[in-house]
Amino acid sequence: MAADGTPPTLTALTTYLLSRTGKTARGRLAAQLAGQGLRLWHMAVLAALADFGPHTQRELAERLAIDPSDMVKVLDDLTAAGHVTRTRDPADRRRIRVALTASGTAALAAQVTRAESVQSALLAPLTPHERATLHALLLRVYGAS
Repeated sequence: MAADGTPPTLTALTTYLLSRTGKTARGRLAAQLAGQGLRLWHMAVLAALADFGPHTQRELAERLAIDPSDMVKVLDDLTAAGHVTRTRDPADRRRIRVALTASGTAALAAQVTRAESVQSALLAPLTPHERATLHALLLRVYGAS
């Protein structure tokens, strides 16, 4: 049995370790964002808009695998905070275009800083080289899934 009481059968499984570590990371990051009244989905939407430019609501929901009704709530929150704008697409008035504002860019930067702080604390047992290796390996696994 591991020092924390976890059965070795589980700690021998990389998928178990990834799951538990991911749960810890997600919880810590969610707690940091909650202090700002935000959730991980807010960060995901802001990042998508910053990295890929304006989207329709439907495109954002598809890109981020967020249910369209949940996307509406996330965008309502971000619009109310002044982080995004929603306008009718002049080419198709049925579509709503979502764009990042300067406030959204600043909010994303603050969220990334918080995420990096959580990441740094979580990965503290690793050297910088080990962190880079872990990141590269996870990118490979992520890209293949």
